[in-house]
Formats: sequence, structure tokens, C-alpha cells
Amino acid sequence: MMLLTLAFALQVFTASVIATDDGVFDFVIIGGGTAGNALATRLSHGLPHSSILVIEAGPAALDEPDINIPGRKGSALGTKYDWNFTTVPQAGLNGRVLPVNRGKVLGGSSAINLMVWDRGAAAEYDQWEEVGNPGWNWKSMLKAMTKSENYTGLPPRPGSGKTGPVKSLVNRMQPTYQEAWIPAVTQSFNISENHDSLDGRLVGVTFQPTNIDPTHYTRSYSATAYLPLAEPNLQVLTNTQVAKINFAKRGSGHGHGKTELQRATGVTLVNGTIISARREVILSAGAIQTPQLLELSGIGQSSVLKSSKIDTLIELPGVGENYQDHPRVQISYRLRPGYATADVLRYNATAAALEMEKYRRNEKSWYDDRRGGFIFANWKQIVSNSNDSGLIQLARVVTGAAASPPGNINIGHRKKLEQLNNPTIPQIEIIFSDGYTGRNGYPPPNSTNFGQNFATFIIVLMHPLSRGSTHLNTSNPLGKPVINPRFLDNEYDIQGFIEAAKFTRRLANAEPLRSLWDPTQSEFEPGANAVQTDAQWREWVKENLFTVCHPSGTAPMLPREEGGVVDSNLVVYGTSNLRIVDWSVMPVQISGHPQTAVYGVAERAAEIVIRANDQW
Repeated sequence: MMLLTLAFALQVFTASVIATDDGVFDFVIIGGGTAGNALATRLSHGLPHSSILVIEAGPAALDEPDINIPGRKGSALGTKYDWNFTTVPQAGLNGRVLPVNRGKVLGGSSAINLMVWDRGAAAEYDQWEEVGNPGWNWKSMLKAMTKSENYTGLPPRPGSGKTGPVKSLVNRMQPTYQEAWIPAVTQSFNISENHDSLDGRLVGVTFQPTNIDPTHYTRSYSATAYLPLAEPNLQVLTNTQVAKINFAKRGSGHGHGKTELQRATGVTLVNGTIISARREVILSAGAIQTPQLLELSGIGQSSVLKSSKIDTLIELPGVGENYQDHPRVQISYRLRPGYATADVLRYNATAAALEMEKYRRNEKSWYDDRRGGFIFANWKQIVSNSNDSGLIQLARVVTGAAASPPGNINIGHRKKLEQLNNPTIPQIEIIFSDGYTGRNGYPPPNSTNFGQNFATFIIVLMHPLSRGSTHLNTSNPLGKPVINPRFLDNEYDIQGFIEAAKFTRRLANAEPLRSLWDPTQSEFEPGANAVQTDAQWREWVKENLFTVCHPSGTAPMLPREEGGVVDSNLVVYGTSNLRIVDWSVMPVQISGHPQTAVYGVAERAAEIVIRANDQW
């Protein structure tokens, strides 16, 4: 009943046919994801006399339990709601191929992500302005991010919004064993408790908010939070894929000199239908498919385009390059008997049914999702005082990378190198995750570990120095792109994970955490006896690294000569009216999870577009 009500309220926005007087829209937005829906909704209010169309390749799934029920987060990954991309074999991972999950559904990745709600450090956003983007800084981004947010939880969170569309809170469900989390960190390490992480002060230990609507305890995401607020001048076309953006040369402008600019006139769908745009075409397809659509439209590296038999309209070598992500590894522990985790939903069908009944009555349940413990720490907090050589080694690697030829690292990447010694910017994230979330999956029924309860430490490198690329597949340009993150291509990343993994083991053995583990098999993965030396940690990292799926930077807001693709108004270089509004424009990688920042980019973009068009 609850979910059907949501679906009914939004039916008007999921039309399967286009309805305008002349079949032409003022604004065509490609991608109904995290940023696209937020941007479209704000434009519908700010430009009330304009017609706006959002084109989404996936379906509307507003009543899908695997999306809406927080305790089922992650279960939509790998389904029809996921593009199901994969990397090419990764040399740094012993040839392994990794999944790259991206939402193929109205709401995009905000519909299928794991709902972490945090920011990043203030200094990281200020660097966006320092690399050549006036007005893009912590102050402006905080204003934009809080505009998207309605934090309803306790304790109060400085820096959180109170009136925005996306609801967030600290989960009401906290397993008993998690009470040991903050004491173990603060009593044994130089890491303080910090509930101000939304206010630009990320370093510390806390329980982080998630984007949940407290009314019915459902996921709050761009399709259910923003689109119901839209005016009737917005339409959403679902199950529809764009093949390319259409252009015509017209005039010059946007400070790009006297070069004749390409003007976006609309889009062509994969079925050949042409949809025209009077004012602007806005790409909001994400860090994977925004570069692909640029290349399909003749914008990018001429060598890539030539191989695909696509004429080059605009030579932009930065398209699809500069691929950055947050890689992760995980260490799991088996809990003593008597401590429950959400693993009970995997091995006890009766208990799972009872928990679902409680959830449907809006009572506290394992299906609420559980509180997630988080550490954001700098290197001085992670590297042991008795192992100063580890920190020195990391510094040497960073120095070596900084001395690379300028052509190998753009200004955004050089800024990332500067971050490594800034104590306010975290370099490692550790998530104290409820239940087993390791690489191998929960133990099968025939295993002696079936029916046991686990906790997992997820270790994430915030500023890896390995960078990759994503480009269209020259043999099948409309098919899945060729994604090569080049994970562990830089020695710094390997050393960083080794140090962070050793720290995590020390943390797990600190009281009161240590007393939680089953003494007969406490460290479940990788196992204290199996991995001890740095060489063993190195091989373990290579065999167990995965991604948090935060791809970014593939169409960065940087100077054109630095590999930039858009200017500070988000206009694609060489065009007069094609903008990009998604996480591909990120100029300097930030720590934490990007969800709030993507909403912030959309909110700022809406102000820019409205200001540029409000006289029209």
C-alpha cells in the first residue's frame, strides 16, 4: 500500500509518449538519475514557461522493494536496474575483471546505491575553485548540498539541511555489538568522536546518516524526493535510450574566442527518433555514459572517434580520461554467540518473515538498515608510530608521482597530491558494516559457518593515484563501454592499502571490539595466520580489491589545456549550449561518498542554467 501510493503519485511523470505543441522542448536532459531529476525539477520551477524533457534509459521502479526497503540495499545491484558494466581485466589485480554498477532506472544510482550520506572535507571543495572554477568552493557547495537535504535525525548534525527534498537520518536500528565501535576507536587511537562530519570536518569516528524517509522508512532518492515537486512543464520519458546528440554550427561565445561553436539542436534516440531542443541539451548520464555519449556525438579524442568511424566535431582529449574511483578491501570477523546481525535474514527464513512484518508495521526492524560506523582518518592517524618507515615510504611514492612529467597528471591530480599531508582531509575510510559483506558472499548452507553472525570492516582509499579511462567500444559504439580504471597501477595505492589493513587489524583487536569476536575463528577473512607479512598483505590486496563504484572525473571542470571538458558554467568546450551535470565533471577527487555532492552539483547547475535563460 505504501509503495503503491508512491507510484501512483508519480505516474504523471513517467509518460511513454512526448507531449508538446510542436514536438520540440526548450531543455532536453539526458539521464533521469541522481543529478538529472534534481536539475529538471529545479528548472521546472525556475523557468516556468519552458518545456523540459528528461530521457531515462531505464524503467520507473517506484514500487520496487529491492530499491525502497533500506535493509535490502544492494539487492538491486546486478539486476535489470543496473547497467551491469564490467572493467577490462586489471593487470594490478592479477587479471581480475570487476563489476561497475550503475543505475539503469529512474533515479539512477541514487536508486541502487548503499545510501551513505556524507560530504567530504571543506578544503577539498575549495580546491575546485583553485584549479580555475570561480564560485565553486566549500561555501557555495555547502549551500547547494543543504538545499537538497532534509535531515530529520538525532543527534543534530551541523551543516545539514532542514527543508530539502531528500530525507536523511541516523538509522534507528543499532545492533548491540556496535556499541563497542566508538569506544574502541577513541580509547586506543588518536581519532576523536565527530558528529560534525556534514559541516566540512570529516576526520573522526561516528555513525553516519543515510538517506531514508522516516515517514515509512523507505529510501529517499531523486525519483521519489525531487520529481513529485516538479511543475507540469516537466516530462520524463522512461525506457528510452539516446544514441547521440545532434549539432549545428552557429556563432561563437562563452569566452572561447572566435572559433565557430557547435550548437546542440537535440538528440537522436536509438530507434532513430529525433527530439529537438530550442535552448539547451544537458548531459546527465554519469561518469561512464556521459563520455560515451560525447564520443558517439563526435566529441573526444580523434583517435578513438576515427577507430569507431565517427567524424570528429570537437577535439577534446580529456573526454573519458582521468577516470578515478574509490577502491576497497574488506576484513571480516565472526561474532560470539549471542550477538545478532542482519545475517539472520540470510539463514533464518522464519526470523526474516517476522522482521518484514515488523518493517511493514513501521516498527524497528533489521529491514530498516542498520547504523553504519565510520572512520575518516589521515595518514598520521593510520600509520603506526612504531612503523614510521611506512609513512616515509608513502611520502617517497607521492614525491615520485609529483615529479612525473606534467603531461601525465593534470592540475586536479596535482591538487590531490597536495591533499595527502593535509590533516583535515581523510585518506582512509573504514566502515564498520553490519553482517558479512566480504568478497566471497555469505557462507553457503553446507558450510560450518552458515548460521553464524559476522561484522565486516570495509577499507576504502580516498585519493588513489591510479587513474584510468572509459571509452566507447570501437567495435560496438552503442554497446557497453570499455572501462579501464587501472586499479593499483600506482605503488602508493598498494602501500596505502597495506598500511590501512594493518591498522584495521589493530583496531579489531582493541577493546571492547576484541571481546566481540568468536575466539574459535575470530578473524574470518583473511585470517590472522594466513596474512601476516607485507608481501602477504600485498597479494591479498591484489586478489581482494573491489570498487565502491564512485567513478568520477571523466569530463572534468578544468581548463581545456589541462584535459578539461567543461568550463565553470558546465558548458562543453567548443559548444554554445551543451552542458554536463553529473559526477563526471568533478575536477579534484573528494573523500567520502559522492551522493550529496552530486545533488549539490545539480542544485548549483540549476542556478546557473536559470540565470542564463531567465530573460528568454
